[in-house]
Amino acid sequence: MLVTDRALCGIRGVGETVRRAVDGGAGTVQLRDKRAGAGELLRQAEQIAGAIDGRAAFVINDRLDVVLAARERGIPVDGVHLGQGDVDVVRARDALGPAAVVGLTAHTPAHLAALAALPRGTVDYLGVGVIRPTSTKRDHPPAIGVAGFARFAAAAPVPCVAIGGVRAADAGALRRAGAAGLAVVSAVCAAQDPERAARELLAAWRNAGAGHANGAGR
Repeated sequence: MLVTDRALCGIRGVGETVRRAVDGGAGTVQLRDKRAGAGELLRQAEQIAGAIDGRAAFVINDRLDVVLAARERGIPVDGVHLGQGDVDVVRARDALGPAAVVGLTAHTPAHLAALAALPRGTVDYLGVGVIRPTSTKRDHPPAIGVAGFARFAAAAPVPCVAIGGVRAADAGALRRAGAAGLAVVSAVCAAQDPERAARELLAAWRNAGAGHANGAGR
């Protein structure tokens, strides 16, 4: 999962960064821009949807209202990723329907307890972290590391995606820890070649899976 950062994308721009990352194998793109208003987010959403061109899933961070507005304009958006302080996930599911993607940030036992109380099918996946300190989200919670992620993922009833300072070298450890995927920001947005960076992440993930399968078969 590529999580966008307009500043890190620089003069290349978000749309072109997304296009190259999807060329390299990014399977999901999350539009995240905490400082942008609804109009700017819609503009970026249109650019990103065009760059994806149906080749990857597309979700928008935080802003259910922008997801709904994008859909009204015919911009293909698959769903929303919500933080703990954002719109209620049940409301988001009701507004977007059963086929939409609804993700939720979670990292504490209290978050898991709240998730267990929700109707089944409300949340599709959890974004769990941060794995290590990162400058792309200044208000992030304390880093949990791979061991903390493993404990959380083992207790979670839905797939968990690792986020926060994740690098290609982390793929093996995180996959063995139960990660369903990797979410990255600077590893791709700040890369000189986003396509190559995405390919390296995907290759590391696949190699980790192959190694795990081979080890299990011994």
